[in-house]
Amino acid sequence: MSATRVFVARLAGCAVFDPAGDRVGKVRDVLVVYRRNDPPRVVGLIVEVPGKRRVFLSIGRVTSIGGGQIITTGLINLRRFEQRGGEVRVIAEMLGRKVTFNDGSGEASIEDVSIEELEPGEWEVEQLFVRRPKGASPFSKGQSAYVTWREVRESATSGEAQSAEQLIATYSELKPADLANTLLDLPVARRQEVAEELSDDRLADVLEEMPESDQVEILSGLGDDRAADVLDHMQPDDAADLIAQLPEERGEHLLELMEPEEAEDVRMLLTYGPDSAGGLMTTEPIIVSADATVAEGLALIRRHDLPPALGAAVCVTLPPYEAPTGRFLGVVHFQRMLRYPPHERLGTLIDQGLEPVGADTSAAEVSRILASYDLVSVPVIDEKHRLVGVVTIDDVLDYLLPDDWRSHPDDDDEVSKRATARAQLTTGSIPIPTNARRAADGTR
Repeated sequence: MSATRVFVARLAGCAVFDPAGDRVGKVRDVLVVYRRNDPPRVVGLIVEVPGKRRVFLSIGRVTSIGGGQIITTGLINLRRFEQRGGEVRVIAEMLGRKVTFNDGSGEASIEDVSIEELEPGEWEVEQLFVRRPKGASPFSKGQSAYVTWREVRESATSGEAQSAEQLIATYSELKPADLANTLLDLPVARRQEVAEELSDDRLADVLEEMPESDQVEILSGLGDDRAADVLDHMQPDDAADLIAQLPEERGEHLLELMEPEEAEDVRMLLTYGPDSAGGLMTTEPIIVSADATVAEGLALIRRHDLPPALGAAVCVTLPPYEAPTGRFLGVVHFQRMLRYPPHERLGTLIDQGLEPVGADTSAAEVSRILASYDLVSVPVIDEKHRLVGVVTIDDVLDYLLPDDWRSHPDDDDEVSKRATARAQLTTGSIPIPTNARRAADGTR
């Protein structure tokens, strides 16, 4: 082995390669089992393979850990990971847990765990990196230390995590979709604990990447004020989809607690059918006047928090410039803006060939328009020709993909089904599912 000791938090996200040098996935956690008198034994790694599926990799199949990568022997079994009784995930369940020093010097919380190779294929927990609470004693205010497993004992039952803070810190760099998948792999109670510790905007981003059944479960575990704050940070169309799944009384109560402007957008979206352009659209496109310049338009689409599909074009309208706007004039694609000098007026660059759709246009028709004209978004207008929103390609894909699209295909038949769906989107022969909203399971 290239290394005999490694800290688990540093393994998160490390690439996993097969003997031929092909990348097969990345590490998401380390799995251990407790023993009566000895330190916990490492049984394997939880690896995320393409398709966001989590699989189990036995530690006996690992030949090298080091340099930010892991080398395995042979092929990885792609059966979805299922945690068994007695198994504990180090990052998800051990980090943040409290331990008590056997010498009576107080408590500390686990910030990292090192594992050590005893012999080929045999690894166990060797050291803990712990931090004492501030003010614990005159000589240990916030002190960190390395201790062996035998120098401490856990302050709680094995497998129970004391705090979600360390887990959140470990996964701070994950994209929302990856963090959503990570949360769905956690036990329900732990998932809720982590969700409650996330900031409002981070939790909003994560919920947008989850199946609606899991969204409802997490939101139901939050207090009304916190739930309303999270909904305020969600995209209006995603917030509307989520509120539509809640009991009517709670949904209305949360709308009353939300910021008035955000709630107004959500209420408007809830008036449209789920299989219409109005039901799919987002109400926050980039809107400018005809006198705005190319420089101003490019500055608006450079915003780091702007979804790529919304940044592909700016909408030009008469005042007011918030949906529902004044009369819709047209769109200007960002590629066209790049071809003109910064002082050029956007009103002169409008795409005259792109027609908006009405809010009651069917989702099937919107899909055909996007596919036929190679668009990533299409503007939506009301009966007074005012811009009310835009439907983006990701909105349409969420609608068209099967309800279980977030679960991972387990066989060639599922892959074939998805290939057929892509072909239907290209040709326009698109079957619209009766339930257009997102759903999936989070099983291994």
